[in-house]
Amino acid sequence: MGEQARATILVVDDDEVFRRFATALLEAEGHVVMEAADGAGALAALDRQAPDLILLDIEMPDMSGFELLGRLRPRVDAPVIVVSGREAETERVLAFDLGADDYVVKPFLPREFAARVRTALRRTRDRTVGILRFGDLEIRLAGREVTRGGKPVALTPREFDLLAYLALRSGQAIPRQQLLEDVWHASGEWLDPATVTEHVRRLRLKLEDEPSNPRRLRGVRNVGYCFEPD
Repeated sequence: MGEQARATILVVDDDEVFRRFATALLEAEGHVVMEAADGAGALAALDRQAPDLILLDIEMPDMSGFELLGRLRPRVDAPVIVVSGREAETERVLAFDLGADDYVVKPFLPREFAARVRTALRRTRDRTVGILRFGDLEIRLAGREVTRGGKPVALTPREFDLLAYLALRSGQAIPRQQLLEDVWHASGEWLDPATVTEHVRRLRLKLEDEPSNPRRLRGVRNVGYCFEPD
């Protein structure tokens, strides 16, 4: 497994064939796998042991994966990778809004899937020591330092606060009003939401290969902004 630590992973899917496939793939990576065929089984598994990662199907008979995800999030901090046959953007957005960390569409390549699992587990470990890594971008929370491709990126205190806030919630669409309240500790009544727009523009100039066509700091129409993890 190299430097990858052994993890306990819960696979939740009503398709037994897929569960067997995922279990074999994950065990080959050295992980311990728990299985659940439905939402009730998943909740029961959580009562027995807290997993390091959860793989969650959307289409299940007793409760949908979306409903289960909403019930899981208050109970566990483990990363959740949604595994679904649905490709619609609305499905992805809903999954991320409910707290998913990644979204993988079936069918997928085993090597890509294994890499996504390793990435999710690595990010969990990094966050415990205050480091966020996204490709060549590294954010050190404690030292308030950002590097890209190993080179330091000079950010103002507010730019760092905004970047860290979005990166810690990667994949989630964050409204401008929420950013004003949580990053600026201000109200839209006296601080213009365009302040957020300008700071995002500056971050794109410093962090994006093509600021006019951003890959990481994506705008979400009529909502706000989303930090794309990969």
